[in-house]
Amino acid sequence: MLKKNLILLLIILGFQFNVVAQSNNETFTIYLVRHSEKDLTSSNYSDPHLTDCGEQRSKSLSNFLIDVDLDIVYSTDYNRTKNTALPTAVSKGLDVKEYNAQELEIFSKLIMDRKQDALVVGHSNTTGVLAGLLVGEDLGEFDLDIYDRIYQVVVYKGTGRLHLLHSVFDCGN
Repeated sequence: MLKKNLILLLIILGFQFNVVAQSNNETFTIYLVRHSEKDLTSSNYSDPHLTDCGEQRSKSLSNFLIDVDLDIVYSTDYNRTKNTALPTAVSKGLDVKEYNAQELEIFSKLIMDRKQDALVVGHSNTTGVLAGLLVGEDLGEFDLDIYDRIYQVVVYKGTGRLHLLHSVFDCGN
């Protein structure tokens, strides 16, 4: 009987250790996307809103992430990025937190230190760069007409592994 109780205790302790390890955030995932299509006909050229297609793409992103646990949603301080992040943030009951795209190295360290599952919405000249910083690679910018990339960075014990996903969303244009 004592042996059975000892084995049961070891199983329970093993399970609790596993739960503690998971709660210490040894593993977390960061999703990085470029903002959805912006309205190029807007008179506010420096900070346009999304097109109808862009709004649909943003909702599609939220649906893509529906079963993904997120702790935080980040966006730069532009209409197009905030409105891309908003459907996902709302569906998760989260606020959209701003970050400075001019300080990507500092921001990448902050994300790694916080060890949270996150969505980061940026731009064609920042999203790939930030993903590269998170995994120690030089990825650089990408073309202005690319909207379907989803960078997934899985971090385990401080080391990031990059997966490049592509959304299947199409506005029918």
